[in-house]
Amino acid sequence: MTEPQHRPGSGRQPASDGAAASGTSRAPEALPPLARVLLALALLGLFGGLAAAVLSLAQPAPGLAAAVAERLDESGVSHPVTAVLLNFRGYDTLLELVVLVLALMGTWSVGRARGCAGNAPGPLLRQLPGLLAPLMVLVAGYLLWVGAHAPGGAFQAGSLLGGVGILLCLSGRTLPPWAQRPSLRVLAVLGVAVFTLLGTVAALLPGGAPLDWPPAQAKTLILTIELAAMLSIGVILAALFTGGRP
Repeated sequence: MTEPQHRPGSGRQPASDGAAASGTSRAPEALPPLARVLLALALLGLFGGLAAAVLSLAQPAPGLAAAVAERLDESGVSHPVTAVLLNFRGYDTLLELVVLVLALMGTWSVGRARGCAGNAPGPLLRQLPGLLAPLMVLVAGYLLWVGAHAPGGAFQAGSLLGGVGILLCLSGRTLPPWAQRPSLRVLAVLGVAVFTLLGTVAALLPGGAPLDWPPAQAKTLILTIELAAMLSIGVILAALFTGGRP
């Protein structure tokens, strides 16, 4: 028995048209003209304010390089960028780690991880992790250590560790037992936890303040924070690549 065909002018609609007419997949309504005008004016005002703020800056901008150089000996490191990120303006770095954790939480709340399912690695890709992964881990450790006196640090080293995880995923390797869900969650929040814990301890010291490292222990504390941050950044970047919770 054949299905009845829809004929022009018959007054009947196909099932798909009926579903659309029922309101189950209604298109979003457009903004009224007045609301669009007000939104455009608000965006233009925001753009104008930002442009005026940028144009009003001194030329050349004085910056804070001299102030950083004056207190570099108290920071525990000899590289000004590391001193700013991990000592003088540690709040910024802490919040950046928090943003990464929140991004991971949002990704995990969407659904299960896709992983690299369906990927069929060739012979070369299957052999690359055994050749490159140990070297990448070694270079990540070097970048972490050298960040005290040269360009490097936790974010560069963590990005390289994240690349190791992505390479292992693309090559069809499975996670080892120690890298299952509980361990991933601990490593993902390790950087924020260590940063916050040490910052709180610094505030409890006589005359101390949150994230204000004592000069005598600053280098050790900064290296500890960067080690924890490197592990968290690497895990988060690799987990974001899989696109969901494990």
